[in-house]
Amino acid sequence: MMQRRLLLVIAAAGLTLAGCATAPAPEQHPPIVFVHGNGDTAALWQTSIWRFESNGWPRARLHAIDLPYPLARDDDGKAQPGRTSTADHMAFLKSEVDKVLQATGARQVVLVGNSRGGNAIRNYIYNGGGAARVSHAILGGTPNHGVWAIKGFREVNEFAGTGPFLTALNAPKNAAGDEVTGPVKWLTLRSDNNDKFAQPDGLWIGAKGTPTNVTFEGPALKGATNMVLPRVDHRETSFSPAAFEATYRFITGKNPQTLAIQPEAPIVLNGKISSLGLTPTDPASGNYANNLPLPGAQLMVFATDPATGARIGNAVHSKTVGTDGLWGPFTAQPGVQYEFAIQATGYATTHIYRSPFPRSSKFVNFRAERLAEADKTAKSSITLTRPRGYFDAQRDTLRFDGNTVLPGVPPSGAGVSASKINLAQDGMRPIAAEFNGEKITGRTWPVASNHVVVLELTY
Repeated sequence: MMQRRLLLVIAAAGLTLAGCATAPAPEQHPPIVFVHGNGDTAALWQTSIWRFESNGWPRARLHAIDLPYPLARDDDGKAQPGRTSTADHMAFLKSEVDKVLQATGARQVVLVGNSRGGNAIRNYIYNGGGAARVSHAILGGTPNHGVWAIKGFREVNEFAGTGPFLTALNAPKNAAGDEVTGPVKWLTLRSDNNDKFAQPDGLWIGAKGTPTNVTFEGPALKGATNMVLPRVDHRETSFSPAAFEATYRFITGKNPQTLAIQPEAPIVLNGKISSLGLTPTDPASGNYANNLPLPGAQLMVFATDPATGARIGNAVHSKTVGTDGLWGPFTAQPGVQYEFAIQATGYATTHIYRSPFPRSSKFVNFRAERLAEADKTAKSSITLTRPRGYFDAQRDTLRFDGNTVLPGVPPSGAGVSASKINLAQDGMRPIAAEFNGEKITGRTWPVASNHVVVLELTY
């Protein structure tokens, strides 16, 4: 056990975290920059931002970055098309922080990162001049000691605990052997045992039965305040209400007034339509996720019947996006469920169904999809996705068309954020998904006409 490590469980609302005594007063509302994880998007921070806003944080001081190519390289030291190195990631973060400081006039920012985002935060603070520009660093589920730490095994990878990148970051910073140093105040958030990337067994790296030499405590850092959030999964270390509560308290020294997302009106939505591959308009350039805008994509928004998923009337919003990829702004009606339909050359027509929006957001990002070869024999292809967490049949209540078991969802262990369902029935019909009380109803669309359906859960 590391000498200064605090393994804390959120149990009492009045818990005060170490390192908060000199935190900025809540009324100062320092700008916060949120940094997503590997392969992810700024949109994952939507509910976190809503919770900060619901506690009085000005919207203009809440920023989330979108790394253009969000996937890490296989070999951090070798160029790989469509992927970023740790140096690339740090440089992008540094540039975004500089923009925020200039726009807000603040002297420092708070950095909040999930998973790989924490690697960029640490690298920026230690090696990119960030120590003077950052007051607090909060790392949720960051594999600070690697996803694996096996001598001779893929040590050129960013996530290798024995590799050069993490070995350098974790080098002792003082005589006490701390892995972090001031003046930045550090908080790590981790699961007790449910984070797929902090496991002693190599199941999630394709090596079941092989010790990873990483424990459940892998995200903790010596010298930081280290908190355990019981039973959360890898993404929930950042995006859950418990993670928000811990983050808010660490920054301000006080408990948030509410964990609920407070509704507002009017509700103005905007975001980016992103794409796949190295070049958004070239299907031959790959099908991996990127955060690049997809110019020329056409988006139409329809109000839908919450019982059947059928469109109600004509489109309430439509736009052909430009080079910035932005599809809005669009003023949504409270309590209305919408279908977002995206068409773009080289992509399937993508129908995304969302539950009603409680607040405005500029991070309503969508990604156009392509049909996989394996799905083209189906009559319709539906993906149920939970962006801010992982499905877990043991922890959660989840149903699709009344069935409680979804394809690809393990009976226990939170490790899958999307479940694809291929249907053999002809015709368009309602499809319903339910997750912990949140219900979304959409419609099937024909694979033969190059359509895919996504039911996207908010929470």
